[in-house]
Parts: sequence; C-alpha cells; structure tokens
Amino acid sequence: MNSTSIPQPSDLPSPARYAEPTEANIRELVYAFYGRVRADALLGPVFDAVLAGRWDDHLPKMCIFWGSLVLGAKQYRGNVQQAHAPLEGVEPRHFSRWLHLFLDTVENRYEPAAAVRFMEPALRIAQSLQLSRFGWDYVVPPEQQALLDLIAPKRGGRDDAHDARPRGEPFPAKIIGRSANDSES
Repeated sequence: MNSTSIPQPSDLPSPARYAEPTEANIRELVYAFYGRVRADALLGPVFDAVLAGRWDDHLPKMCIFWGSLVLGAKQYRGNVQQAHAPLEGVEPRHFSRWLHLFLDTVENRYEPAAAVRFMEPALRIAQSLQLSRFGWDYVVPPEQQALLDLIAPKRGGRDDAHDARPRGEPFPAKIIGRSANDSES
C-alpha cells in the first residue's frame, strides 16, 4: 500500500476480540450496536420514532440490561415485553435485521465462548418478543432462519452423547414458530 492510497478493510488489522465480557466492553458493544441500528435504513426509523431525543437515557439502560444478563449483575429493573409493546409497524423482518446486526456486532467484538453469552439471551429475547407480537404460529422469516442456521446449523441426529437437543433443533435456544419451509398442519 503506498502513502496516497486509501486503506481498504482487508488492509486494516483486525481489532483484538475480548475473551470475557466486562462492564467497559459491554458499554462499547451497546454503543457500537445502537450506532449501527440508528444508521440502518430498516431499523433506524423504528427506533428513532420511539427514542428521538432520548438516546442518551436509553443507551445506559441497555448497558445495565446486557450487564445484568451477561455478567449476572442483576441491576436491570424493567419489563422487556412492556418496553417493546408500543413499537408500531414492527414486522418479522425487523427482528431478523436486529438479530443480524446484534450478532454480527457481538461476533466482531468477542471470542466465540464469550459471544455465546450474548447470543443465547438475544435469541431468547427475540423469540419471546416475536411470540408476544405475532402469536405461536408466526413464520420465522427466511433471512432469520438463515441467520440461525449460520450461527448453529440444525443437527441431523444425536451423534454427540452430550447433546440433549431434539433432532433438528438449532443451538443455542429452541426457536418456536414455523419456518417458511414447514408445511401447514
């Protein structure tokens, strides 16, 4: 690379990923993630409709929330379902995009063992919010199923004696709902 060229992403060193979550790096994660959310063409308008002028109050709460989940700090006092209930116009594709951005941000900042500590609760929360919003019979959007399959492909059987998940169940959380490939019962 000569001195007049612009560095390309592949030319830049990869930042070191954290082996363990801490309050400080959870704060970095939260601010980086919500920076991406705010800039996202699909999610930005949804979040800004609710949080415009309140981001400075919201982000510290999200740091406490993720610290409580990942570090066991138990400082968060709130109701996730209630907080997300007033979001108008939210569709399954919004959840897919949120998960993609969140999991990508986590993966870029944490070693795999630490990243899973964020991914499991993120998947459970997304599932819970989707069930409450769309009902038990919602169809998991193809892009979300592809993301779930990328994170942990469904297993064809129980080859591992330590694997207690049912056949075809994705890791790390059981996802309730139908995939677009499921046939009607």
